[in-house]
Amino acid sequence: MKSFQLIAICGLLFGFSCQNPEKTNWKPESIPFPGDLPASLPVLSASEDQLLLSFVSSVNDSTSALFYSRWENESWSEPEMITQGQDWFVNWADFPALVENKGNYLAHVLKKSSPATFSYDIQLQAFSTADGKWTNQLPLHQDSTLTEHGFVTSIAYSDSSYLVTWLDGRNTSGGHDHSNHEASGAMTIRAAEVNLQGKVLWDELLDARTCDCCQTTAAMTAEGPIILYRNRSDREIRDIAITRLVKGKWTEPQIIYPDGWEITGCPVNGPKVAAINQTVLAAWFTDVNQESAVKVAFSETSGADFFPPQVISIRDALGRVDVALLNEQEGLVSWMEMAGDSTFLMVQKINRAGDTFPKQKVASMDPGRRSGFPQMEIYGNQVFFAWTITGDQPTIGISAVPIDNF
Repeated sequence: MKSFQLIAICGLLFGFSCQNPEKTNWKPESIPFPGDLPASLPVLSASEDQLLLSFVSSVNDSTSALFYSRWENESWSEPEMITQGQDWFVNWADFPALVENKGNYLAHVLKKSSPATFSYDIQLQAFSTADGKWTNQLPLHQDSTLTEHGFVTSIAYSDSSYLVTWLDGRNTSGGHDHSNHEASGAMTIRAAEVNLQGKVLWDELLDARTCDCCQTTAAMTAEGPIILYRNRSDREIRDIAITRLVKGKWTEPQIIYPDGWEITGCPVNGPKVAAINQTVLAAWFTDVNQESAVKVAFSETSGADFFPPQVISIRDALGRVDVALLNEQEGLVSWMEMAGDSTFLMVQKINRAGDTFPKQKVASMDPGRRSGFPQMEIYGNQVFFAWTITGDQPTIGISAVPIDNF
């Protein structure tokens, strides 16, 4: 495993002492959630043509369902069910999602494969405009091991296919949990190309040793797709790695910045990435020497190398990051952060020059696991946020902010 040579010194750290105060008139607009059942695990997915919201609802005590809604005429459409089941693995950190490709959709759910807690498979659900219907319960991986398969990321790859990446536990015993990872073999990360009908065209091993339960993330650049994830070295260093598909071959994974976070268990706190042409923006959480921080780094070479990271939040950061690019010079990063006895979903504008912008509060959040991983997407002239509101009957909070407010 290699580390990048850092290609610039500018913008290494934000000067925390000179942070601008929050804008007093900065206030997100609340948007009503369209569902009427208990709901959680929202995922926002934006393309040039559509903004989608997927979420999981409890139909009854034993049945869960995956729904989605489209942003139309300044409101969310009536939710439509994609699929439902009684044997799903429903988890705060590993959850279903939906992606669009020129009017076609690909979703995934996690189905239990044995009574063991972390024994589950990935099933795809595909909607092809050529067929005009959903095809459910399509297999992604071909192994039949009763182990963990999850933390899926799907993106549009070509006009006729998707790229899907996931953590694959086929080499593990399946007996570990998410706090003590002492399985007989290591977790791996794989990628596959899936056509519009949900058929796997090829799949490939990307890294034979990864962190066990941090989310994966992917983006399309001018040079092809890139995948980021939390690596796991033989010394239990768990920093963020990247691999790129270049001229038909995946590159050797490289660490985008050597934080040197040594931790014997999975932190369940993965990276996020966004790309426009050759510009890439990555964000991640780290906790070296128990000093928590959220970091972001730009690349101008489709992820071949990165500028030194900018530190966004320190000490009180909880992570659970997301990123979005405004253009090839500027972006947004969101994360969860504690302030006294409260926890907030935060957002901040950033740029490649490392200039300092005020950080803003989007919403108050439950700091526990039940609140899940907040989402952020840019669509039209607005920035959308979604998160789980905990309670006896959980629901989903949604808000939007005009891009001009940043």
